[in-house]
Amino acid sequence: MLSKLDDYPIHQYPQPIAETVSSDRFTYDRYWYNAHAKDGSFYFGVALGRYPNLGILDCSLSLVIDGRQYAFHGSRRAPLEPTDMSVGPFSLQILEPMGRHRVVIEPNETGIDCDLVFTPRTAAIQENRQTMRNERHAVVDLCRLDQFGTWSGTIGYAGKKLTVEGDTTFGLKDKSWGVRPSGEAYAGGAPLADFQPAHFYWIPIHWEDECSLAGWFEDADGYQWHNDQAFLPIYNKPENIPGVTDPAAKIWKGTVEHQLAMEPGTRRTVSGNIVMQDSLGERLEISFEKPLLVHRMKGLGYMHPKWGHGKWHGELAIEGESWDCDDLDPLAMENIHIQQVVVARRGDKVGHGVIEQMNIGAYAPYGLKDWFDGA
Repeated sequence: MLSKLDDYPIHQYPQPIAETVSSDRFTYDRYWYNAHAKDGSFYFGVALGRYPNLGILDCSLSLVIDGRQYAFHGSRRAPLEPTDMSVGPFSLQILEPMGRHRVVIEPNETGIDCDLVFTPRTAAIQENRQTMRNERHAVVDLCRLDQFGTWSGTIGYAGKKLTVEGDTTFGLKDKSWGVRPSGEAYAGGAPLADFQPAHFYWIPIHWEDECSLAGWFEDADGYQWHNDQAFLPIYNKPENIPGVTDPAAKIWKGTVEHQLAMEPGTRRTVSGNIVMQDSLGERLEISFEKPLLVHRMKGLGYMHPKWGHGKWHGELAIEGESWDCDDLDPLAMENIHIQQVVVARRGDKVGHGVIEQMNIGAYAPYGLKDWFDGA
């Protein structure tokens, strides 16, 4: 099956780009974005995933504002043309590769619509490859790039209109691909454990003159088996960004220390600090104040009981939903994965960003003993 991409010199094996090398049913390619007002008054995220071996394309937009979370979900049979990133009223447009992206949701029966443009303020960085195995095979094996930027445009919800201002709305583009659990769980073969303990933190921060990223995975004992640490210079115009990657970017190799406090009865971080450190001896401590706002990642499909990634909903389906943020069980499986808008400090510098966390299973560093007990 030929596609528009076959007209570019990008092939890595002797078949068209639309035909995957791997037959793994969990092969995926996903765009993910977040945005947050500098004052913490709102947060929104966007996701679009293509699952070529499942034949599904799905998407979401999720907004938290005034104590309530709104979510638009869409799913369709994946088009044969990979550059077609539309799902009913939703479309994702790459205005410039590694540059501006546009997300549009035309007015529809869910009452949620938008016209938003992401404009980068840094070059992109490649995170370290993530690989997690169970006793038989790779469960996760992926590559990810990150790029910091700002957002502008509008979001319509519940009969209201939110104006998103580019000079006060920070965000990030996360593009990943490879293999990760999607769709229905595989039921073949001898039974395997449903989960492994996994503890994930991901902290992108916008400072005045640069952006920083710290992220890590740890097991139940607190062993840090994966991390990413980076610093990227900020540019005031996209045309000033020196290419896809920036020679001035700093990538640190070392562990990330952390001392985080969780709200009693939950697994949600409410304060604390991290120490980024390089194997060459550099260290940087970042502290966090009480989060300004919490966003449940199920609004973007993560662990959503109905709109989980890569699930079949028919040839085309869309749906909207909303809930009061304080009415949810914080220890329910679908509510464990969150992002929170935070103010960060490093000496006299102030930054604005998010803490993303997902804590499943026992976790010795913070006294968690079961799958879903609270601190």
